[in-house]
Amino acid sequence: MSFSSTPLTPDQQKALAAHKAIEYVQDGQILGLGTGSTVHHFLTALGQRVQQGLRVRGVATSQTTAVYARQLGIPLLSNEEPWDIDVAVDGADQVDPHLNLIKGGGGALLREKIVAKVAQQFIVIVDQAKQVPHLGLPFPLPVEIVPFGWRTTQRHLEHLGWPSPLRQKAGQPFLTDNGNYILDLHIPEIADPSVLELSLKQIPGVVECGLFVRMTSLVIAGTNDGPLLTRAS
Repeated sequence: MSFSSTPLTPDQQKALAAHKAIEYVQDGQILGLGTGSTVHHFLTALGQRVQQGLRVRGVATSQTTAVYARQLGIPLLSNEEPWDIDVAVDGADQVDPHLNLIKGGGGALLREKIVAKVAQQFIVIVDQAKQVPHLGLPFPLPVEIVPFGWRTTQRHLEHLGWPSPLRQKAGQPFLTDNGNYILDLHIPEIADPSVLELSLKQIPGVVECGLFVRMTSLVIAGTNDGPLLTRAS
């Protein structure tokens, strides 16, 4: 992709970051395959490499990713076996200067965090607008909860001081691939992501939250001047 004075669209920036991430994939590796529009670009490029002879196996973080990966001929490992993932590649909804993330806009936060945690290297690919001075609004923090007693869990969360509406789709509660609900916490500014993550996960009914704290190895942001790489310090 050539660069000019004409600004790239967000989708073009995503594609730029995704193609740069392919450079970190090596033959024989096990890859964590994230979820979302930016990862879609990565999967497309990865599928082309697989057709050219690259030998990799993947772990999909969502049913959507699994379906597309199989269409591209990317072999997937079973969910029933332990994984030794070399590189996980995923997008993010927000990235702060410390490379902490908010994820879960697509509803796959639990599986994404399981995969990211076990990966030797976790690479995050984003368009430039996803890089923010602090986590929080305008993007809400997704929290995955069990359906049982969800209104009670919602009340516990709202007692922390923030609106926590139930995510819906077509007028019905949005269901994750795990059969759970999501509450989207409207927090103006997350001052200490690690403290908040711990507090949320102590609430009964909360399965996982979309804060990814000190997990990121490398962020690749697509910009009009090319891919911008930021490594964890």
